[in-house]
Amino acid sequence: MKQLMIKKLFSKFLFLILFIAILIPIGAASAKTNNVVHLYFFNGDGCPHCADEKVFLNEMTNEYGRQLVIHSYEVWYNEENGKLFETFAKAFNFEPSGIPVTFIGDQYWTGFSSNTETGIREAIQSGVENGVVDTVQIVNGEEPVIATIDSSAVSTIDLPLIGTIDLSGKSIWLSTVLIGIVDGFNPCSLWVLTMLLAMIVRTNSRKKTLIIGIVFLTVTAAIYALFIGGVFTVLSYVSFMKWIQIAVAVLTLVMGLINFKDYFFFKEGVSLTIDDKRKPGIYQRIRNVMNHSDNLWAMIGATILLSTGVSLVEFSCTAAFPVVWSNLVVSADVSGSTFILLLLTYMVLYQIDELVIFLLAVYTMRSSRLQEKHGQILKLFSGTLMIVLSFVMIVQPAWMNDFGNTLLVFFVAILITFLIYLLAEVFLPKAGIYIGHNRPPAKKKGGKNR
Repeated sequence: MKQLMIKKLFSKFLFLILFIAILIPIGAASAKTNNVVHLYFFNGDGCPHCADEKVFLNEMTNEYGRQLVIHSYEVWYNEENGKLFETFAKAFNFEPSGIPVTFIGDQYWTGFSSNTETGIREAIQSGVENGVVDTVQIVNGEEPVIATIDSSAVSTIDLPLIGTIDLSGKSIWLSTVLIGIVDGFNPCSLWVLTMLLAMIVRTNSRKKTLIIGIVFLTVTAAIYALFIGGVFTVLSYVSFMKWIQIAVAVLTLVMGLINFKDYFFFKEGVSLTIDDKRKPGIYQRIRNVMNHSDNLWAMIGATILLSTGVSLVEFSCTAAFPVVWSNLVVSADVSGSTFILLLLTYMVLYQIDELVIFLLAVYTMRSSRLQEKHGQILKLFSGTLMIVLSFVMIVQPAWMNDFGNTLLVFFVAILITFLIYLLAEVFLPKAGIYIGHNRPPAKKKGGKNR
């Protein structure tokens, strides 16, 4: 019963991974490419009919989104646009005598009225449903081909119980959600939190446990967010150098391989874990918190020092995913405001598992430590995911701009993890083959186990 809380949380993590693994192929199979309608709108500033059509076209844009691309050209005051208008009119064999003039495929409309509005609306709907050529192809004398938008620009997914969702431009959000959740199950941070809680609950004070836990989580989250922001800022400044992005991907690939190794040979050789030599210092900092248990403010101060010190020690263990994620966000070329929203989303998801452990400890006034075996399985999945993501960033970063490809990348990581786990824990032992942590314990010279 001592490990019940951790076991439940770990079981939920495995269930989440299994659910994602089932959901990803369903969603990926439902993603599809859509037709796009290119509408060419020649107008003039101050033209009342043009103003009316602009209102109508805005309504159409809101209705069809990226499936309707409007190319607007002001021709009264822009000489270049006027020449382009004449080129379009010549291709369609008519004299441009007035505006507005609207082109869709091989059709055009002069002026704007209720009948014109109906005709344009029907042409847009037909183009979206059945496809339509781009008028520019006709003007340039090219062979007409139905215009489509790449699935990275417009795609949909059908989710059970949820329905159809437009996935346009949301691949970086999907990556943020999944990486944030996986990064949250970091064995290093979970180990420190459970150690702290295990000692605090001994005070039998729910108030102190609540306050100290909140302080610890807030400080560590703030330092982690600052670290991620710093990584993103650095990568943003050097992103114009392609080799930098590749070098970062190679670095995270190496980190992934080390985590992957830790599943079989935990803490043997190079390891991205908290060094055993540093653990006595962490224990001492936790004892310092407990030594001030009679003074709440002193406990808070000691907790802040503990949180800061632990965060710095943990960087070698936790830095990989922030670097992977920041590299993805830089490649997606998001705005500053979007990055802030993405970072907030990442941090909320990163903290969910620790919040669950913390709130359960406050509610039950019990805590338990993360088992090494659980940490190894987390290392296996995180390492596999880092390797797959890094490989994609080296070979073709643009893949991660597509929602379907993003789903596929995470599914591949989940599948590889599951297969390796089955191979190492089930099939190989049955064949008498033991690797790493599954190796039988050493025997004494007399033949008896230690």
